[in-house]
Amino acid sequence: VIDYTYDPVDTVDIPTSTHKNDFFMGYKRTDGKVGIRNEVWIIPTVGCVNDIGRLLATESKQFITQEVDDIIAYAHPYGCSQLGDDHNNTKKILSGLINHPNGAGILVLGLGCENNNIDELKKCIGDYDEDRVKFLACQEYDDEIEQGLHLIKELIQYSVGFKREQVPITELVVGLKCGGSDGYSGITANPTVGGFSDLLTEAGGTTILTEVPEMFGAETILMNRCTNRELFDETVTLINDFKQYYMDHKQPIFENPSPGNKKGGISTLEEKSLGCTQKSGNALVNGVLDYGELIHNKGLHLLNSPGNDLVASTALAASGAHIILFTTGRGTPFGCPVPTIKISSNSELLNKKRGWIDFDAGKLLEDGSLDTLALELYDLVLEVASGKKVKNEVNGYRDIAIFKQGVTL
Repeated sequence: VIDYTYDPVDTVDIPTSTHKNDFFMGYKRTDGKVGIRNEVWIIPTVGCVNDIGRLLATESKQFITQEVDDIIAYAHPYGCSQLGDDHNNTKKILSGLINHPNGAGILVLGLGCENNNIDELKKCIGDYDEDRVKFLACQEYDDEIEQGLHLIKELIQYSVGFKREQVPITELVVGLKCGGSDGYSGITANPTVGGFSDLLTEAGGTTILTEVPEMFGAETILMNRCTNRELFDETVTLINDFKQYYMDHKQPIFENPSPGNKKGGISTLEEKSLGCTQKSGNALVNGVLDYGELIHNKGLHLLNSPGNDLVASTALAASGAHIILFTTGRGTPFGCPVPTIKISSNSELLNKKRGWIDFDAGKLLEDGSLDTLALELYDLVLEVASGKKVKNEVNGYRDIAIFKQGVTL
């Protein structure tokens, strides 16, 4: 734990945007939010009903119309036998997903006797449209499948009323993430994502950087780009609290580089941290979000979450990211509730795993220009925001994971 000194940068090296009038084709929701997918989501309050959720998703696909992109059930093991921060984290993440505008219709699927029962979760969800969000406590019905299918039909009928229309680029929120990094990640993929982040934030959009433990060693770069002292203090707390978390559990943070990272050429945490911060580009930090907190400003934000791929990506989605840019040198197939664009740091990975990778930053090693590559990625993001499916969507890889720290009853 360190006492940091605020030494704010005077200026940032970002060209004046020529993209402020850009738009994508999204869905304008009745609450003023904007989505980029028109899906029906099944969100379990507790792990006990995961398989019921999966069955409902499978059985209800017969009712899908061309206006509805998909029906997905998101399984997780929590929602009961939890106390304190763990219980609150589960509620915040599930509420963030329930409120996410990529979900045109939401079925909240409960059991009935769990800690995180429907009435308890409603306190965290806040105001909601009763046509958009339906609730089913399985213990209350003789045939929960029949009732669930009935509610999903209603949600589909509601969802078909939304059509894609022009939405200004200022409404787009993109999460920034890396996983399975290699020695090229900090040379190609992460700087390319940083260039994209500068393009989007300068145009009035929003990006979110997370993986707090992977900022250790390069955190002052972000601290000194905070727009004011209050944000600097929040960033210091963000970093030091995670350091204390490791100390409380008597775990060495410098063990962070994984076996895959080391095989790929990353030998120290500092190397990994410099790569992590590169994804933020050069923009000033305009906000710091707690785990499960919804985005409420424009520009570059930092989000409190660990580095684990599924946990961090779920947190980005729950905070409001429409899309996640995920750089990788080793490759990974997973996807979270929002389109997860996989960006290879080397062309060899793209050629080997074309079923996983959406964008090749490895060509920067040959004859590419970083500015040109960042613009290519920007164009791809607009295509995805307008409906183009990425590999994790085509493959049907969609998962969530929730941060757990404490005891299990």
